[in-house]
Amino acid sequence: MRHARPVLAATLLALALAGCAPSAGPADEPAATPEATEGAAGAFPVTIEHAFGETVIEAEPQRVVTWGWGSTDAAIALGVVPVAIPFQAYGGDENGVLPWIAEALEEMGAETPTVLPDSAEAPVEAIAAAEPDLILAQYSGLTAEEYELLSAIAPTVAYPEQAWATPWRDVVEITGTALGREAEAADLLAEIDATIAEAAAAHPEFAGVTVAQVWDTGDTFYVYAPADARVEFVEDLGFATAPAVTELETGESTFYFTLSHERLDELTSDVLVAYADTEEALQAFLTSAPAGTMDQVREGRVAGLVGQELIASVSPPTALSLTWGLDAFVAALAEAVAALG
Repeated sequence: MRHARPVLAATLLALALAGCAPSAGPADEPAATPEATEGAAGAFPVTIEHAFGETVIEAEPQRVVTWGWGSTDAAIALGVVPVAIPFQAYGGDENGVLPWIAEALEEMGAETPTVLPDSAEAPVEAIAAAEPDLILAQYSGLTAEEYELLSAIAPTVAYPEQAWATPWRDVVEITGTALGREAEAADLLAEIDATIAEAAAAHPEFAGVTVAQVWDTGDTFYVYAPADARVEFVEDLGFATAPAVTELETGESTFYFTLSHERLDELTSDVLVAYADTEEALQAFLTSAPAGTMDQVREGRVAGLVGQELIASVSPPTALSLTWGLDAFVAALAEAVAALG
């Protein structure tokens, strides 16, 4: 079941009635953002602090470019269609557009914005070509050098502290501040939080159950660290991060660490969340000898999250994706918890 999004729906309706929903020109022209709103215009200038200093946004942005993860979703959920968005290879369609973004754009009557090149590094030239007056990259791997290059193009908002570690709620709040739509961002978060709370209330058995979240490639076994947004999302549903996750964390990355297959039995938890691109990959892990040393696997206490779209919707969640993938994720968790007896 797809959860309703009243705040987003109301925004889309208002845009349609005002006749300012974004429309697309030729394929090489970015989609236009909505016209300035009186409330948003009155919020400026604003100053946003981040890992590379601070960014001053003097007036309501009209041409927003997003980079990284989540800022595209937050902007659209707040009624602003960026002129250019990142290519999302994982979970996206052949054009690099994620399904929940495509659905939201369709609801708005907006064409797909320019999709930036598929690149691990910020495509500075392509971003400049979009002629932005604001660049949002608050959940990204932006480097100091890239930040300097982008800041020469337009005011650029980087992550608050660490790369790829901004909580999804902060992504929404920062976007709201940057766009002069703080009240709308607060309403959006309240709506999403209510949806999460409803799911948690429907499953009181989740409360206090410990969880470890992992991905096995066959060659490497990854464990998601407490700073990862996936962990925050599961905790919002009532779960607790297993102490073993913290005890084994190596600090090799902000959001994950690797564990040798010989030590999988040390990763104890009530429930194991295992991510896999395909059902075949999930079964290959579950039937492997290293996995057989884990109590969670032997006793069926595993929530398998399979498929790129579903995984992308919670890895990490965003303003649009969280409710998109919530039902399937909760169902998998409930099945694993039921195995606890």
